[in-house]
Parts: sequence; C-alpha cells; structure tokens
Amino acid sequence: MALYGALFLALLVGAHAELPGCKIRVTSKALELVKQEGLRFLEQELETITIPDLRGKEGHFYYNISEVKVTELQLTSSELDFQPQQELMLQITNASLGLQFRRQLLYWFFYDGGYINASAEGVSIRTGLELSRDSAGRMKVSNVSCQASVSRMHAAFGGTFKKVYEFLSTFITSGMRFLLNQQICPVLYHAGTVLLNSLLDTIPVRSSVDDLVGIDYSLMKDPVASTSNLDMDFRGAFFPLTEKNWSLPNRAVEPQLQEEERMVYVSFSEFFFDSAMESYFRAGALQLSLVGDKVPHDLDMLLRASYFGSIVLMDARLSAKMALRGKALRTQLDLRRFRIYSNQSALESLALIPLQAPLKTLLQIGVMPMLNERTWRGVQIPLPEGINFVREVVTNHAGFLTIGADLHFAKGLREVIEKNRSVDVKASTAPPPSTAAV
Repeated sequence: MALYGALFLALLVGAHAELPGCKIRVTSKALELVKQEGLRFLEQELETITIPDLRGKEGHFYYNISEVKVTELQLTSSELDFQPQQELMLQITNASLGLQFRRQLLYWFFYDGGYINASAEGVSIRTGLELSRDSAGRMKVSNVSCQASVSRMHAAFGGTFKKVYEFLSTFITSGMRFLLNQQICPVLYHAGTVLLNSLLDTIPVRSSVDDLVGIDYSLMKDPVASTSNLDMDFRGAFFPLTEKNWSLPNRAVEPQLQEEERMVYVSFSEFFFDSAMESYFRAGALQLSLVGDKVPHDLDMLLRASYFGSIVLMDARLSAKMALRGKALRTQLDLRRFRIYSNQSALESLALIPLQAPLKTLLQIGVMPMLNERTWRGVQIPLPEGINFVREVVTNHAGFLTIGADLHFAKGLREVIEKNRSVDVKASTAPPPSTAAV
C-alpha cells in the first residue's frame, strides 16, 4: 500500500507541476565554437600557475629552480562533449606546456645563474563541469572533476655548468613534473567554480524590463544533458514590479525542442506573451480613459466608468511576430481572441458580452500600439554577457514558437569574467585534493 501511495503522490505532483514558458537547447553544433573560446581561456588560466621553488643538493652541488612560469599551451588533440550526469567534458591529450624558470647552481665557490626555457610534454587533462540549479534559480557550475598528468619534462641547459646540469636534470625535471602535476587541477577547479560562475552570473534571472514590469528567467530544474545537447527549462514569465510575488497560472502548451541543426534553439510558449500583457495590465500601462468622442455612445453609457482597468480581462490570446537583435528579443503582438467579464456577478458578465467586439477594436487601436512600443524595445534572452545570436530563424508551432540560431562571441570569456567577477576572491571555496598522476 505504501508503494501505491508513493506512486499516487508522484503522479499527483507531476500533474500539477508548473510548465516552463521558455526552453533553451544548446546542441553539439555549438561545442566546437565553445571549445575554441574555452581553450583560449584555459591557456590564460594555466599561465597563472604558481610552482613552488625547487631546491636540492647532490653531492657538493646545490641547485635552486625558481620563478617557474607557464608561457604557452600547445594542443595536439582536444575534445569537448556533452555527457549525461556530468554535462560538459573536456579532454586534452598529448599537449605540451612551454615553461620558463630561473636556475641557480652553487658548487664550492663557483656560482651559475640565469633564465632557461623548458617544456612539459605529454600533457593530458580530463575535466568535467557539472551544472545545476541553485536556490535562486540560477545555473551554476556545482562541481569540477579533474585528472591531469605530465609524462615528461625537457630543459635545454647550457652555459659553463652544462654537463653538471645534465647530470642534475633528472632530479630537477622529475621534481618540476611532480609540482606541475599538482598545480593543474586546482587551477581548473578555480576556473570552473569561481570564474565560470561569475560568467553565469551575467545571465538574467529576475530583472526589470522597464519601469513597469520585470521578467523571471529562473531555472525550473537542473540542466539535462544527453550525448547531443544540453536542455534547460526556464519559467519565462513577466511580472509587474509592484507585485513581485504575483504569478499567472501557466495553462499553455509546453514548448517542445526537437531540432538539432543549429547551435542553439529557444522556444517560447503562449504563456510567455500572455504573462507580458497581463503584467502590463496589472501595472496600469493599459488603463485608458474612456471619455469624450473616443468612445462610442452605447459603450460609454453601459460602462459608466472612467478607466478600462475597472473591467477584468484575461481570456485574451495573442499572436506574435519576433525579431532578434544580438540577444534582445523584440516582439510585435497582435490580439487574436478577446473576452471580458465582471468580477462582481455573472449577470454583469452577460451584460458585457455586447461590449466584447467594440472593446477588442479599442484594444487593437489604442492599447496594442502602446504595448508594442514597449515590447519592441527588446527583452534579453537568458544568455551570458558577451554571447550573441546570429543567423536566426523563427518557426511558428501550435501554441509556441522556436528560434534557431548560431552563437557569436562578441567578447572573450576573460574580458567578461574580469569585468563581472567579485572583488572578494575569498568567497571561493577551497579546491579538492588533486587527482593528478605523478
């Protein structure tokens, strides 16, 4: 009986689960572009690696290796894939790191020093990003897995003590390889949990559209990855700024995403547009003075009111024409179906039936142009700063529409991150123990 009860509750919860008003799918077609930008960012991060000084003694020789810096990353093979459970997996194989360090050698009273170039060969890195929804509905990198190894080191020692350095090179390069192995994963962990999260912070969650309404782009659940795409469900609802806790019930058709030919697809249901009109109505933007020669005589006599806001809408259905500029969604709405009723009594609702046609005309002439003037300014689609849509195509479906597009990095990842990251770096969590191979 307990099992049947649990199943019944699960079905009950599922039946009343809120539907998303907006869905976004990132396909595998976007991964090559994302990988190239990500590798540039990764190379810059690896250049920040700090390797402790390496000191040692072999017989009468004392050596000190210091100021080790990564100068470049050379890639032979790299892959970025979607993986269920892990979301994004980056694998780099047989890469090399260019290094520069300062050498110091003391043998009795003889001293030798200077800077030298070296390389770390056979570098392998496997790192995964786990994406999730936080308590505020924002997408976050919740975990970073990492395995990294350097198979060999090479340093071209020269100078007076060249033969001595060649004798010591085994000890020096082995020690440097060990230290380098231990530094790669903490750098990647910080890049994922701190730096990339500061990039995701630029995605709007609940923000103002204008001085009257805002929009809610909170994630409704964790992103879901398959082998070919990453799907995200957003609430996609407008709300009046004076009633931030108000919400319109979503009874629209759930938008569907089936295509995978473009880099990204965004789908909006009728609920997205209905909530916009209802929010502007509740915020007072659609209140019109019904006096003077603008109102038919019969309508004026029957309403006996000064403001359109005294009548209760909302059985209204809209059609929308969409345009995309960068990542600003511009909308031109058209009223397809309209019905009014009174919140006082059924009798008053019956009396309002003759007014539906003239009021619809009034809405189309007086209200919709004002609403379109606002919606044509554009509403941002939930994308990070610095990433825009290009070559978009809009497809209409029954109850929702879909925009397919490719991505364009208008700004580099580092540029956006440095602009938006928090000044308080102490807020970052400590990295987990490295799983680097020695």
